[in-house]
This record gives sequence, structure tokens and C-alpha cells, in this order.
Amino acid sequence: MRPTHIILHHSLTKDSQTVSWGAIRRYHIETLGWDAVGYHFGIELIEDYYEVLLGRMPDTEGAHTLGHNSDSIGICFVGNFDQSEPLPEQWNKGVELVNWLCDIFHIPYHEVYGHRDFASYKSCPGNKFNVEGFRLQLTAADIPKYYNVL
Repeated sequence: MRPTHIILHHSLTKDSQTVSWGAIRRYHIETLGWDAVGYHFGIELIEDYYEVLLGRMPDTEGAHTLGHNSDSIGICFVGNFDQSEPLPEQWNKGVELVNWLCDIFHIPYHEVYGHRDFASYKSCPGNKFNVEGFRLQLTAADIPKYYNVL
């Protein structure tokens, strides 16, 4: 798979930070019957630091957005952003990850979307997650470019 865009999600968990990436993985595998977690990456608070967690390898097809699993990277921000905005630390970790992925896979910033852009019946990545603001921060991010290995 050669991704052409990135799709942002939220876990929509009621208790936000306490539902673990492991719980999401178990739900996807045990309840939905998938072979792995559907997202390529997750961003979760682990103790006192936001971590980027690997779900599927970014060059394999995801299971996160109907009709776009074969051409996109799915990133899940663990939390419910219908209830509150993402904290700056989680937001910034997402900007860093997405900026790096855009650089590695040559994905233009305007090809970063919220899940709701492809599923109008969803709010994902949450009504309080400003996808356009996220995209704008990518273009202004002062993050060093990484060596392109592809």
C-alpha cells in the first residue's frame, strides 16, 4: 500500500484517557473479528506522557475508513473529542507524527482529513477537534524534516 492521505479519528471513549490502546486492540480483534487493530497509529496518555503507539504497519491496508482503507493511514487520538478539545500535548504529538508521515510518504498537508469527511453520519475525530486548525498547524510546524528513506 502506498498511502495518499491521512485520516484522523478519536476513540470516543466515555472515560477518555483511561481506555487503553490494548482495549481498542482487543475490541477490534475479539469483538469485530479483525486480525489486528484497525488504525495504523494511536496517540494515548501513558502515565504522564503522550505516546505514539503502533497498530498496523503504515504500508499495510487499514480497517478504519470504509472505502479508504487501501489508500490512507488511520490515526486514532484516544479520547472523546465530542466532549472536550484534545490537550495541547496530545495535539502536538499528533502534529509531529502527521508531519513526519507526510514527509516520508510525500502526502500533501491538504490530504489530511477527519473521519467525518468520509462518513458524514460521524463526528469523528470529534466536534471539538478542529481538523482545519490541525491542517494549518502542519503547514506552520517548526518540526525538522526527517531523512526520507522511501
